[in-house]
Amino acid sequence: MTDIFASPQMPDYIIYKKDTIPTYNLILEQYLQKQNSDEGRLFGLSFRGSENLGVSLNCWRGYQAIYEVINNKLYLTKIISCGALKYTTSINIEESTRKIKEIFGDKVEDNRVLIDWFSGIINFPQKIKNNRQLRWDGVFYKIFEYETVLEFSSGNLVRQEEVHNYQKIPKAINRIDKDKVSDILFKKLRKQKWENDCSEKYLVTIGENGRISQVRMTYSEKELEDLFEKDDYSYCIKKFESALSDLQFDIIKDRGKAISEDIYIQIWQKENGKLENWTH
Repeated sequence: MTDIFASPQMPDYIIYKKDTIPTYNLILEQYLQKQNSDEGRLFGLSFRGSENLGVSLNCWRGYQAIYEVINNKLYLTKIISCGALKYTTSINIEESTRKIKEIFGDKVEDNRVLIDWFSGIINFPQKIKNNRQLRWDGVFYKIFEYETVLEFSSGNLVRQEEVHNYQKIPKAINRIDKDKVSDILFKKLRKQKWENDCSEKYLVTIGENGRISQVRMTYSEKELEDLFEKDDYSYCIKKFESALSDLQFDIIKDRGKAISEDIYIQIWQKENGKLENWTH
């Protein structure tokens, strides 16, 4: 099952203002999990039936959902086989309707169902040139620099907003490329004089305001108690915080709201006291 969790997943789709756009919000899957949580199945009522035995690990749901905003209401219009929209020229409407009716029964009208149980946000990338992907969780959820945010209440569209998820701060450090941020942190750390050996793995949190808000080692509280003396741990954390205290980064947002972000870094301290970057 590890490979399934680690595999990049295909998105669902939303049709909005005649555009069909990938969306990384699993609305139908959330519903299925709630309806079938007592069955102990991994992803709710997933369609990994006999017809989907060859489903790729890139689509552990066994299906993709297509939503559409019609007259300011959110509908589920199709449930398709994985990759059908991307790799084929036609969709099996009859099979899609059968799957929708299997879930929603007499709620289905005109081969679609009003998602009146959903209140929340759907976001998706704007179709503009050079719209960069800012972040990806490695499996499914992605954040793009320019996104459309739709807010629904009981399936009714109540707010639509175009957002910019990257805020430049004057004289701040660029953090478009997350992989480069740990190198920036290390350059500050290696300038310090280290009296104690702080060779370890750390998580450095960049807060919503773009400044360092927390430093911690990648251990549970119980492990910290077993592995470190309190004074030694405190020394290393305070040394980190002091070394990084003057850093100001640009701000990353999700759905238009600033978010914090953990940066992983591993350092190794040589006998002469100098640090090596073991992060990558």
